[in-house]
Amino acid sequence: MAKQTGVITLEGRVGRLSFYKTKDGYLAREKGGVSKSRILNDPRFARTRENMREFADNAKSSKLMRDALRPVISQIGDKRLNQRLTQSLMRVLKSDQFNVRGDRRVKDGDWDLLKDLELNAGSSLSSTLFFELQFNETGTSWEVQLPAFVPRDMIAVPNGATHYKISATGVGVDFDLNSRTLSGDSSPVQSVLDPALAQTLSVDKSQLDGSHFAYLISVEFIQIVNGVEYAINNGAHNAAKIISLSKAS
Repeated sequence: MAKQTGVITLEGRVGRLSFYKTKDGYLAREKGGVSKSRILNDPRFARTRENMREFADNAKSSKLMRDALRPVISQIGDKRLNQRLTQSLMRVLKSDQFNVRGDRRVKDGDWDLLKDLELNAGSSLSSTLFFELQFNETGTSWEVQLPAFVPRDMIAVPNGATHYKISATGVGVDFDLNSRTLSGDSSPVQSVLDPALAQTLSVDKSQLDGSHFAYLISVEFIQIVNGVEYAINNGAHNAAKIISLSKAS
């Protein structure tokens, strides 16, 4: 590997040479590596091709899941969420016991491995809500029962928040059709100063289509000034968690 010692510093490519900056200074290297044709055809790269097929399925499945969860994810201030979700779905893919290596698919893996996934690593649901949640699932709905509580005692209210909202969300995805659906129910936007009454949030399953389903609880904190709603620290304190999962029979 060549090191640049002159006064002229370059970054980028010039012909077959690539120039780049490191902590040790400006370096240069010649373009190399294995050709695409060889990777796709050489028997010695069979394992590489297997990995490529599985990575492709995981990438496609991860994007579909992120898109399905977008209304929830958009309120979460975790910059590494996409990476964590992709890693979690790769574990699902690797749990596939039906297909041979290279042909394993997220859709055929253990879907329950996503259970208890926190969508905000910096603000978990258990460190945000201190009261017990009750869940009830029927053939037509997924319900969350919220008890009566005093927000200042039972919610970790961040500085600046004047209001909050708790939501139940269900998503359905079909990895073959690359389709997604969403259904949800939310509490009213409530003041952190007012006692909350017991209530039930219900996700209507009839609004969900697909082969794989996930149900979540999320908490969003808001500051209201003169009737205008503002996010708190770009969602850094908002929490969301996958509570329950199911697959179409």
